[in-house]
Amino acid sequence: MAIDYIVDYACAPKQALGSAGILERLKGRARAETIIRLFRENGDERPPSQMGFEFERTAASGENETQVIVVQDLLDQAAELTAYEAACVGCPANIFARPFGCIDSIQYPLTEQSERWMLNRLPDIDQPLLWLLLRQGVQEMGYDGQAVKPLRTNGVYFESPFVFDRNMQDFTFDSNQMFEMTFLLGHIQPSHAGILLQFYGAVPRAPEANDILKIMNQTMTAEEITTQYPFTMTDDDSDDHTIVELKRFLRAVHRAWQLGVPVIIDA
Repeated sequence: MAIDYIVDYACAPKQALGSAGILERLKGRARAETIIRLFRENGDERPPSQMGFEFERTAASGENETQVIVVQDLLDQAAELTAYEAACVGCPANIFARPFGCIDSIQYPLTEQSERWMLNRLPDIDQPLLWLLLRQGVQEMGYDGQAVKPLRTNGVYFESPFVFDRNMQDFTFDSNQMFEMTFLLGHIQPSHAGILLQFYGAVPRAPEANDILKIMNQTMTAEEITTQYPFTMTDDDSDDHTIVELKRFLRAVHRAWQLGVPVIIDA
């Protein structure tokens, strides 16, 4: 399970297969490759057409139903991507320099270290403009983290069952609120993208209130974003795997902001 995200930049592959269709095929291919590897490791040399596994899904009625998936069917569906790979060469949304490099994921469970890392990057009272904006989100927009609480119970989504918090001087902000603010408010629109990048210090922080208003009102050009707010996060040897994936996610958010397109989120 993972947080899947897509820089929703219009292109021929998305027009033909849809963003969800591309993601489904990529995930299907990864799932098929994993199943094949497991079968081979256990001495099973059957062809993929004779390999299958059970997949549980929630039907429209709300009931769980189990399907038997044939591995070869997943490979055949994924093979439809090949004809569109050339369109990814030189695409401005191809952040990761590979076919369909506008799509990636953050794997569950999120590590304890990564949650603390995200909390510690938030602006404190020494950055009063952003600090006030974050407080406004908590007090007026209702970031309460309630939707995240049930996800803490089974160990699937978070490594730690405990909620971390940070004293922000005038209020307390916790890791459930942080997850909600980042991943559960719907697709990330360009105005929200710019503010998220400001909150996490992924770009230089805006010095004046008018600069923040320009970000929120989406009045900046791509050239202005590139010049004034370049992506400044770099890899560090102390990063765990979730922090690495979070930095990749924020890089994708930055590219979407430059392009003026949303980031589709499936958490």
